Amino acid sequence: MELQDLNVVIIGAGVGGLAAGALLARKGAMVTVLEAQDYPGGCAATFAREGYRFDAGATIGCGFHEGGPMNMLGKELGIVWPVLPEPVAWQYRHNSIHLDLPSQRLGILERFPRSAPFWKEQKGLAKLLWHLAEGGLSWPAKGVRDLGRLARKGIAGLPESAHLLKFSTKTVREWLAFHGLDSDPDFVRFIDAQLLVSVQTTSNYANAVNAAIALDLPLSGSYRVKGGIGTVAELLAGAIEEKGGAVLYDKNVIRIDSVRRQVFGLETSDGSAIAADFVLANITPESLAMLTGEENKPDAVMSDSPHWSAFVLYLGMDPDLFTALPTHHIQIIGASGELAEGNSIFVSFSHGDDPSRAPEGLCAVTISTHTLPGQWFEAKEKSRSAYMELKSAYIERLLDVFSEQFPKARRSVRSITAATPVTWERYTGRLQGLVGGYPQTSLFKVRGPATSFDNLFLVGDSIFPGQSLPGVVTGARRAVELLLQRNDKTT
Repeated sequence: MELQDLNVVIIGAGVGGLAAGALLARKGAMVTVLEAQDYPGGCAATFAREGYRFDAGATIGCGFHEGGPMNMLGKELGIVWPVLPEPVAWQYRHNSIHLDLPSQRLGILERFPRSAPFWKEQKGLAKLLWHLAEGGLSWPAKGVRDLGRLARKGIAGLPESAHLLKFSTKTVREWLAFHGLDSDPDFVRFIDAQLLVSVQTTSNYANAVNAAIALDLPLSGSYRVKGGIGTVAELLAGAIEEKGGAVLYDKNVIRIDSVRRQVFGLETSDGSAIAADFVLANITPESLAMLTGEENKPDAVMSDSPHWSAFVLYLGMDPDLFTALPTHHIQIIGASGELAEGNSIFVSFSHGDDPSRAPEGLCAVTISTHTLPGQWFEAKEKSRSAYMELKSAYIERLLDVFSEQFPKARRSVRSITAATPVTWERYTGRLQGLVGGYPQTSLFKVRGPATSFDNLFLVGDSIFPGQSLPGVVTGARRAVELLLQRNDKTT
C-alpha cells in the first residue's frame, strides 16, 4: 500500500507513540493518535494542578546533545526543542556523600579514585553504543536484513565493536568485580542507585552493555525543557497535526478487533469504532494483551522479573530550599542505604525563570520512589481506609528521607498531592500501574516492537532499549522500520 493511503492508528500519546507517529506522518502516512487523557505525554507529561504544572514522573531531559536521538529527531521533524543545558544532570546524596553528576566525572573520581579504569571502559562502550544507535538500532534482530545492518555497523566499528562481546552476557556486578570495586559498599550503592532509575534493576542483575549507555546519560548532557518535560510531547503532537494527522484526546481504547493475525480496527469507551491498516500501541505488553484478549497466552508477559511502579509526591514549595544547588534534580538515598520502596527518592523542581510552572514565589516539585504494585491494589481491595493509611505512610516516609538532607523541607511545603500505582493505572491505562520500563537484565531476552499480529507493533519503554527520551525514540524508530518493512511485503 502506498504510504499516503496507509491508515496508522496509535494507542496512547506518550513520547514513543508520538515520535513514531510524527515520523510516519512526515513520510506521508495518515496518522491518528488516540489518547485517553486530555493532554499528551503519558508518563512524561506535564499536568496542571492548583496553579502548578507538575512533571508526572522523574523524566530527565536528555538525548538533546548534538547527534543524540532527540537532536536528530528534532532536525528530521523541523522541531526546535526549547531546551537549555544544565551544568549538572543531578546530584547524588547519601549521608555525607554529595556527588554532582556533570559532563565530567571529576567529583566521582575524587571520591572513588580506584574507579578510574571502570569509567574509562564504560566511556568506550558508551561511545560505541551511541554510534550503533545512530539512525535506529535493529535489535532484537528479525531476519537477514537486520543481521546484515548490525554486521555492517559492527565491522565499521572494529576493533572496538568486538569489545561488546566481552560484556554482552556479564552483569554489572561482575564488571565491578573485575575492577575490584564490588567490595566498596559506597561505590556499589552509588552505581546501584543510578541503575535503578535508568535500567530498573541493580548491579547484581543489570546487563553490563545496557548499563554502559545508561551510566553515560549525565556525561552526554542534561537539559531543562521550558514549560516542563511535557513540552516534548506537545511539540511532537503538533508535528503530527502539521502533516495532516490527528491527535484525539479523551479517547480510551477498550478493545482491539482482529481476525487471525490481522488487526482491522479499535473500539473506544465512547462507542467509536476506528479502522486501521496498522496499529502502534504505546502501552505495556500486559495492557495490550488485555485489549487483544490474549492475556492468558504464555508470552503475554516478557519475563517473571518484578516490574516496578512508582509512588510520587507533587509538592508546591518555597524555592529557597534549593537556591544553593547546582542542578534541578537530586537523588537521595536514606541513611540506612537501602534502595527503593521509599528509602531512595528522586527529586525534581521547577526553575525560577519559568513562571508557567508555579505561582509567583513558589516552585513545582516532583518526588518519586520505586514501589511494587501488589500491596497497593491489595490495600484498595481491602478498604478505602487501608489504602489511604498506606498512602499516608508513604508520604511520611518520602518526606522523612527528603528531610534527612534538607531539614527544613516540611516547613517549605505549601501543597501536596500523591500518586500511587493505582493512580498510574487509572491515568496511563497500564495494568498494575507499571511505569519506568522493564528491568534490563539481558541483551538477549528483550522485547522488540513485533507482536503476534502482523500489523500491530509496540512502542514506548516496554521495548528495547527501554526508558528515557533517547530510549523510547530509538524504539520508535525501530517500530517504524518494522512497520514499513511489513507494508512493503504486502504491497
